[in-house]
Amino acid sequence: MELLTINNVWMMICTALVFFMHLGFAFLEIGLTRQKNTLNILFKNIFIITVGLLLYCLVGFNLMYPGEFNGFIGFAGFGLDAPVTAEGALDLAYNEGYTYWTDFLFQGMFAATAATIVSGAVAERMKIGPFMIFTIIYVGLVYPIAGSWKWGGGFLDSLETPFYDFAGSTLVHSVGGWAALVAVCLLGPRIGKFKNGKLQAIPGHNIPLATAGVLILWLGWFGFNGGSVLSADPGLTSLTLVTTCLAAAAGGVVAALVSTVLYKNLDLTMFLNGILGGLVGITAGADQMSPTDAILIGVIAGAIIVFAVSLIDKLKLDDPVGAIAVHLACGIWGTLAVGIFGELASGSQFFSQLIGVGSYAAICIVSSFLIIFIMKKTVGIRVSEKEELEGLDAHEHGMDAYPDFRLNEH
Repeated sequence: MELLTINNVWMMICTALVFFMHLGFAFLEIGLTRQKNTLNILFKNIFIITVGLLLYCLVGFNLMYPGEFNGFIGFAGFGLDAPVTAEGALDLAYNEGYTYWTDFLFQGMFAATAATIVSGAVAERMKIGPFMIFTIIYVGLVYPIAGSWKWGGGFLDSLETPFYDFAGSTLVHSVGGWAALVAVCLLGPRIGKFKNGKLQAIPGHNIPLATAGVLILWLGWFGFNGGSVLSADPGLTSLTLVTTCLAAAAGGVVAALVSTVLYKNLDLTMFLNGILGGLVGITAGADQMSPTDAILIGVIAGAIIVFAVSLIDKLKLDDPVGAIAVHLACGIWGTLAVGIFGELASGSQFFSQLIGVGSYAAICIVSSFLIIFIMKKTVGIRVSEKEELEGLDAHEHGMDAYPDFRLNEH
């Protein structure tokens, strides 16, 4: 009983840390975008966490963990129905590591993260109504069904060599990343991002806030990966936190170095996204890697960030916060890295990782395309030119994030 209590307390602390990541995402997104859209981004972030939790309670949790099912889709019923003993108390034999309630809350925090990734990519130009509809369908249905394929014991978990994704390089980050990519393609770039085919930087209005956001996200990742051990096992949790930190540090340093060599300037935003890339990259195998493996995974993730950001610009796609490079490109890398580095490294494991990446690409691209494309053709997903130029805060919220504080904006 004492062990259950210790495990459960650790899981609750990790749940709080993952919750805190939503502040990190909010700071990062508003910091890297313009002052006139600050309220809009904050509103979306608050909407995602509140509605995400309610949806996960109503349908998501039981879609993701349906018990016995066909491996592709199953549903254990609406709402939460905790296991109880004959005396009517909560059945604490639910799991060795935590109670039913802790399990729901920890997983619910993850669910909301997937939509937050999309929020940053579509910032400054997507109508808030269609974004809300997208969030409801994606977090309520797509994420938990996709999640059940591995974490709910679905077909990817029952491959001959099971697909492995410890804390969600693919299940959380790529699921958000694929949708972000589809959304950015369907939305088009912000006005002024490409002039006569040439890339124009649109600087964020508050880089100190963006920096704070990244450090908060790094802290939150202690819970994201540390909690995914699903107990307070001292060996595994401490190793997981070490590999998580080393990959983050290596990702940041290498992204800063590579971007400095290529562009001849010390770019803080590249440094910051390199840290996030390292974190996303280690997430699939954080419990399977040695410290050296973790550093190598971070090094490659850091380089991937710089080249992925450059590729996205060349393709004339506009991702204001670098979400696609961080969560999609490094999410795929981290997932494949499980088959290359660490305890599970083998040809068969690498092949299973490829199957997983492909399966998630299929469901996420198709579902997000259908949701967003149908809205584009019916209600429209893009704000008007006037609204975009004057800012979404004024037009969609009738308020100003900094009413007494004006920066000279062009």
